[in-house]
Amino acid sequence: MSGTKQILALNRFGGGDTAGFNARLQERLALRQATFGAASVLFYEQPIEMVRGNGVYLYDATGNQYLDMYNNVPSVGHCHPHVVSAIAAQAARLNVHTRYLSQPVEDYAVRLLSHFPAPLTNLAMTCTGSESNDLAMRIATAVTGARGFIVTRSAYHGNTAAVTAISPSSLSSASSTSAAPHVRIIPAPAAAPAVGGDVANLFAQSVSAAIADLQAAGIGFAGLVVDSIFSSDGIFADPAGFLAPTLALVHGAGGLFIADEVQPGFGRTGVMWGFERHGITPDIVTLGKPMGNGFPMGGVITRPEFLARFCQETGYFNTFGGNPVAAAAGDAVLDVIAEEGLIENAASTGALLKQGLEELQGEFACIGGVRGAGLFIGLDFNDSATGAPDQPMASRVINALKENFILIGAAGLYGHTLKIRPPLCFTPNHAGQFVETLRQVLRAA
Repeated sequence: MSGTKQILALNRFGGGDTAGFNARLQERLALRQATFGAASVLFYEQPIEMVRGNGVYLYDATGNQYLDMYNNVPSVGHCHPHVVSAIAAQAARLNVHTRYLSQPVEDYAVRLLSHFPAPLTNLAMTCTGSESNDLAMRIATAVTGARGFIVTRSAYHGNTAAVTAISPSSLSSASSTSAAPHVRIIPAPAAAPAVGGDVANLFAQSVSAAIADLQAAGIGFAGLVVDSIFSSDGIFADPAGFLAPTLALVHGAGGLFIADEVQPGFGRTGVMWGFERHGITPDIVTLGKPMGNGFPMGGVITRPEFLARFCQETGYFNTFGGNPVAAAAGDAVLDVIAEEGLIENAASTGALLKQGLEELQGEFACIGGVRGAGLFIGLDFNDSATGAPDQPMASRVINALKENFILIGAAGLYGHTLKIRPPLCFTPNHAGQFVETLRQVLRAA
């Protein structure tokens, strides 16, 4: 079985022999390494220099067009003209910090909050999903008086100091031995079907045991943080509703349920928010990347009494979170989602894509599973003889798809899952192209 994989190690350029690369690429890589050093992270065995994007496509420096099956950040499409023009117009009019009244900002807040169920009626705007999750943890700690958090085994929730502690996939080992003292790591809901159990009850049992451990340690239980489609764990969406018993359990123990919607939110799973599929109302919802289609913005949605409790202790202010240009970007994204029917498209085209991938599963023994909802699908590669996760196969397929001008990434504890997550303007024709190209790649493997 392949070892566990750190999130930044998945499909990463290793920085090795570049002798076969053209002169320009060698020069660009040398400059990148000299300036970014150890913090440089690039995709693929041979990295790509991208120069522009449009809709579902990216274009490299030599003019090649790539079908983007990976990017969740430009959720409504690369360089969408409506979003671009909204950003430019507002930047030309006013871009200032958040201590003034600004109608674009307040109007956007009202519009965004209208997409959430009561009692989630307060918004704190941030600049990133990491910052959103950091703030959510601080709110949960203030409300509960406890310090303990529970996350899944390969979760990723961001890169501040506090949020890295609840992001096991960022650590050199994704095992519980590397967890901070106030963090408990539980299995993703993936394991339940394998042992013939009920997903909802087994996941709730894992959470219950972690709560008991936090309480026994004198740390207390502040909250459970879950990405509602468990994207970094390998994408686990079903059965819809399986999180409901866990929500009741969390509340019974005095904790808060924090739904990280940075990746599943804004229509990706065929509904506006991933938590909607489970019929639950979280205590805190965090937003990021797709919110501004690439413009750096994020948000925290919560109950007024929770935000008030936090602000009693901490005067919260964010210079750039909620500036007028961010509000213009966010408002334009909501326009596009509604006007182009992108939630409906995610549901229908996603179902078509998943069906095509399931047909491939019947053709190729190396495909061990296909899971997901809407335009967020995971496809596992497993050893056909042993059933063990096959990370090398996933890596070969990812790089072969790149050579066929399709961009895709990996996920999961062992890095053996294709993370299929195209912009929401992805069409049935694009789905057919991807399925057929993957078929040809697997036949050649």
